[in-house]
Amino acid sequence: MPSSLRVRLRSLRTAAAAVTAVAVGALLPAPSAQAAQTPPFEQQVLFRASQDPGYACYRIPAVVKTTKGTLLAFAEGRVNDCSDAGDIDLVLKRSHDGGRTWGPLQVINEGAGDTHGNPAPVVDRESGRVLLAETYNTGRTDGKNCDVPCDRTPHLQYSDDDGASWSAPRDLSDEILPADWNSWYATGPVHGIQLTRGKHAGRLAFSVNAETWNGSRVTANHAALIISDDGGDHWRIGAKDSYPIADDGTFRQKPSEMTLTERPDGAVYVSGREQDGTDLGHRTHAISYDGGSSFAAPFRALPDLYTPQVQGSTLWFGGRMLLACPGDPDRRRTLQIRSSYDGGRTWDSVDRGTTVTTDWSGYSDLVRADGAHVGLMYEGGAVDARDEIRFARFTEDWLKPRRGQDPTTRDLAGGARPAAVLGGAAETEGRFGGALAFDGTDDAVRLPFRRQLPLGAKDFTASLWFRYSATTGEQPLLWMGGIGTNQPQVWLRGEPASNRVTGLITTRDGAAPPKSASVRTTGAYNDGQWHHVALRRGAGQLTLFLDGTALSTADVPGSVSRNSPFGVHVGQRMDSRAHFTGSIDEVRVYDRALSDSEMDALRTGDAPVTRDTVVRLPMDRVRDSN
Repeated sequence: MPSSLRVRLRSLRTAAAAVTAVAVGALLPAPSAQAAQTPPFEQQVLFRASQDPGYACYRIPAVVKTTKGTLLAFAEGRVNDCSDAGDIDLVLKRSHDGGRTWGPLQVINEGAGDTHGNPAPVVDRESGRVLLAETYNTGRTDGKNCDVPCDRTPHLQYSDDDGASWSAPRDLSDEILPADWNSWYATGPVHGIQLTRGKHAGRLAFSVNAETWNGSRVTANHAALIISDDGGDHWRIGAKDSYPIADDGTFRQKPSEMTLTERPDGAVYVSGREQDGTDLGHRTHAISYDGGSSFAAPFRALPDLYTPQVQGSTLWFGGRMLLACPGDPDRRRTLQIRSSYDGGRTWDSVDRGTTVTTDWSGYSDLVRADGAHVGLMYEGGAVDARDEIRFARFTEDWLKPRRGQDPTTRDLAGGARPAAVLGGAAETEGRFGGALAFDGTDDAVRLPFRRQLPLGAKDFTASLWFRYSATTGEQPLLWMGGIGTNQPQVWLRGEPASNRVTGLITTRDGAAPPKSASVRTTGAYNDGQWHHVALRRGAGQLTLFLDGTALSTADVPGSVSRNSPFGVHVGQRMDSRAHFTGSIDEVRVYDRALSDSEMDALRTGDAPVTRDTVVRLPMDRVRDSN
């Protein structure tokens, strides 16, 4: 469809929608006092192809509130398909009542065959001007991504009338696009901020991420804040953190799609998507104490903040900072709101987060909708996270309250802290003294992260006793690392429906694709009796021991704990989608391959705790945190 015709059709649709909205509003009765009391959580579809024709797909939400209280919800209108580098417009809807109702769709930046996207809006509270940073590249029609290097350039437009009309975009390349940031370049995509505290109060800031191309390959990644001290008339690069990419394609970190929050102490907290670095975790963060001019330290990944590789959003609300991000560590689904009560240093675990939806879900943005409500704009769908963009409103009462410490069970490995006992796992008779019983619903033991737990490319031995009689379902015994076919991991589980017990590792070696190796028994050992299972990696073999009988396969080289979120769970899959029903006793992990005689000692309970003991859970008692 020609661009001019598409614009005319959208204009007609916009006008018709406005007339319809007025007509419907005139027919509705005046709201009662009871109806005016909104529930603690409500949501609606904001952008969807069938609801807002003219586009095949809507993606990349961003939202801000103007000085007059109008909510501006931005998105990419993708004309032909959902691909990232096609014909893409920037579109907008406005709300004058805190996100309860929305006006018609406006096209504020026409791609005309090219990609105009990555909205990063920020409001200047002094002038009322709304500034919108965005990124352009040449569009394509084959549904593929932008070629490397990609011709990405930053632009900016603004509105002085609460988003009703917009200036022509101007190119910001001369100000914020250095010559060596010559491959990928992206603004946001998420709202920027204006600082309110300290000597830099009034400063505007948003984030960018970029890459350097040397003529044959990408050699560096850059994460930066873009700042302005004159209301957006001029911009410059502030805080910057750059990471080299080795000849073999590996790199420590690659922070991207960063969201900014000003803390009550005036510091700027920066939370970013971590993409394929060798560091553990899919979220990374940094802090600036000088108004975004520099970072106090390099970005640091958060191994135990479970999320897939995806953009997320943060917002200060009450006495906590909120993070909107999917909670499934492997796939974009189960959007949650998680809280930090220490300025972003630590975050609620998945079991403490408040679930927005169990649907597929992706990018998001957060805004203070009104005095009592947070607004959440996010991608979601029953079939695909890109099905639609939704807008939710919630109060603090809807969020889970801050929870005290979980009960614990002791870990006797050197320097280890006690492990959290989840869901009510209870003491029971064990193979050696006491053990813990798991109900198959939400019971588990989760170890707090410490640097000794990731086993990397080392040899190792993992061992435990189990007793169960389940005939169906996945029965996870021990899980270390990530989850899914691409994430490094180690696990042991019963698979009674397949009449087996399985041990598996997935590894990453350099920039090579992930590889997996597994060993399986020919029985499920679900007779209600105690059995000993161990998985040993060493001498080029991966060996599964079941009651002393050994089954081996070839090892696969590489790290079993690299780049993915990292957790150690007993009785639970990392993504919480399966729990063990039965009892577990005497869990041990060593960062070396034990000898055959030492393996025998594990079964008799005589193996000592040594310097290479990474985990030693007797599983014999539960201590109440109170």
